[in-house]
Amino acid sequence: MRTSVVKYIQNPNDFKTKLLHWSNQFREVVVLDSNEYEQQYSSYDLVVAVEAFTSIQTDYHNAFEDLYQYQSVTKDWLFGYLSYDLKNDIEKLQSNNFDGLHFPDLFFFQPKKLFLLKGNELEIQYLHFVDDEIEDDFNEIVSQKSKVKSQKFTLNIQQTVSKEKYLEKVQKMLDYIHRGDIYEANFCMEFYADEAHINPLEVYQKLNAISEPPFAVYFKNNNQYLLSASPERYLRKEGNKVVSQPIKGTSRRSFDIEQDEQFKRELEQNDKERSENIMIVDLVRNDLSHTASKGSVIVEELCKVYTFKQVHQMISTITSNVENSISPIEVIRSTFPMGSMTGAPKISAMKIIEELEETKRGLYSGAVGYFTPNGDFDFNVVIRSILYNAENQYVSFSVGSAITYKSIPENEYEECLVKAKAMFEVLESKSGKRDKG
Repeated sequence: MRTSVVKYIQNPNDFKTKLLHWSNQFREVVVLDSNEYEQQYSSYDLVVAVEAFTSIQTDYHNAFEDLYQYQSVTKDWLFGYLSYDLKNDIEKLQSNNFDGLHFPDLFFFQPKKLFLLKGNELEIQYLHFVDDEIEDDFNEIVSQKSKVKSQKFTLNIQQTVSKEKYLEKVQKMLDYIHRGDIYEANFCMEFYADEAHINPLEVYQKLNAISEPPFAVYFKNNNQYLLSASPERYLRKEGNKVVSQPIKGTSRRSFDIEQDEQFKRELEQNDKERSENIMIVDLVRNDLSHTASKGSVIVEELCKVYTFKQVHQMISTITSNVENSISPIEVIRSTFPMGSMTGAPKISAMKIIEELEETKRGLYSGAVGYFTPNGDFDFNVVIRSILYNAENQYVSFSVGSAITYKSIPENEYEECLVKAKAMFEVLESKSGKRDKG
């Protein structure tokens, strides 16, 4: 069904930029960039899929069943996303908050053209009826001009929740915790701008350059864009092994080397951050157990601190084994939405999140990734990301933190601002004022 050609790439970084620019001409684009981040579980340095042959786009009603049918019939590479609000297909939940973006709840496409880069080796896979375009496309990519035409724009970035209101809402969440309704919940707030005219490709490149995360995404579905600098993997399946790597625990960086090391040590020893992480590890272990072979759920790494360009993060790695009879869609469905973006107990946390947050999460805190023809998959967590609807000129980014009984509302607010730093930096570099709420 696909024709495969392998090319040797002398300068992978230069080629990555050229391929990104070339891909942007298509209506459907997914670019997944690991930024050469060394990971134990990684198949490619860069994956680029463009131009839909077939696609599926739907709201949350029967979404997982529809995706199961689509994936079962195509048995091909599929790229796309799962929005947070697919929770409503899994449990009796609702999403009634304001939505300025209006993305579909689920979107996947079967690409005509696919590029897989690992080291200096590029594998090009085209569907058979367009495989006569491989050489022409490759030559066109190599001859691409890498520079983006810089675009000036003015944005009035605002908060949907003022600082005062945020502190009140965190206190209400703490009341739920003290009452015993939940142990932990991820509480998020949105920053947005109306009448926004941005160059998505330029913004993505700047965001990726200042963050260099292992799960960066440039996603385009006609007029809808995701520009993601995500450091977090949601779920990966390779063969019979499933891997989840939730992040809980954040510390800022410092240009002073000694102070930066101190921030890292403080995060490693922070009881509150460790307890947040361990609660989510327990939740993920329980989620994975629904599809795992008996006794196969293992915590491979607990509360290890990793350093990224913008922040230090505490990450755990949980794995399981699944039987061949288990559908890849069921593995995802039984763990979705990811525990790091919900809380524990999961259903109660999601109900309280819906009550206290003021905007629909949509693709934020959902997942972007791909399925392979044999049913393997790899998905990130959509955080540290900018969402843009060019049709209604709405740009949005959200940030959140985990609220536990040890949380101090003021500190949680400051953590949100640390996480928002990179998004503000790329959107305000040429834009107007910032409303601090």
